[in-house]
Amino acid sequence: MSTVTLDIADGIARLTVDRPDALNAMNTATLDEIEAAIATAEDEDARVLILTGAGDDAFIAGADIDYMKEFSTPEALEYAERGQGVVRDIQSFPGVTIAAINGYAFGGGCEFALACDLRVASERAVIGQTEIDLGIIPGWGGTQLLQRLVPDETARRLIFFGERLDASDAHEQGLVGEVVAHDELYDHVDELAVELAEKPRHALYAAKEALNAYHETGGEGAMTVERRAWSGLFGTADQREGMAAFVEKRDPDFE
Repeated sequence: MSTVTLDIADGIARLTVDRPDALNAMNTATLDEIEAAIATAEDEDARVLILTGAGDDAFIAGADIDYMKEFSTPEALEYAERGQGVVRDIQSFPGVTIAAINGYAFGGGCEFALACDLRVASERAVIGQTEIDLGIIPGWGGTQLLQRLVPDETARRLIFFGERLDASDAHEQGLVGEVVAHDELYDHVDELAVELAEKPRHALYAAKEALNAYHETGGEGAMTVERRAWSGLFGTADQREGMAAFVEKRDPDFE
């Protein structure tokens, strides 16, 4: 892979978009490589996937505008499908995904961050669905993903005005879970990843599946997913160990 790097160790995968000269902007080749990297992390049984960008300036500054400025409608439709496919890969990854937002996260970069389970921002991060000023709208899921995190009118204002939020404002609006000093970002995210990687694998994925069901089906359908996920964990080695450790007043030793 030439535009993405993937490092896997101790159940933690770090996927870095590596086009710093282009502010890590997306084109088809980069989307292909992100898809391949996510698949590799899944094949390697990574329990946590960290998504970030190379350099100090950008997480992912969006899609490569020069690349797509002459798209026809069919070409744009295909590109939207490709970007939404990566969003689905992030959402369905069988482990916890963390966006380490180290700089600009605009357009498609914001959408990839929103697709992650957790978002940690550097104090230098700037986030926004800025497509309106290009004469377009979010096309990789932003109109849907924003409304999972913020009230409807807030989502509309962010998209209609193309606002760029600094890290503090993004946290206040609910787009990121926490903000840390720039030089502490990766250490902090690594600490979260290590803690998550020590949790029981099947329970983590079941929790993610049930949480996602709220947004995808809602109501009784989501409750059904939760019931099935909860009951399906009984009889697993981790469930037996976790409950035995609790009764025996010791720390669990999960697989």
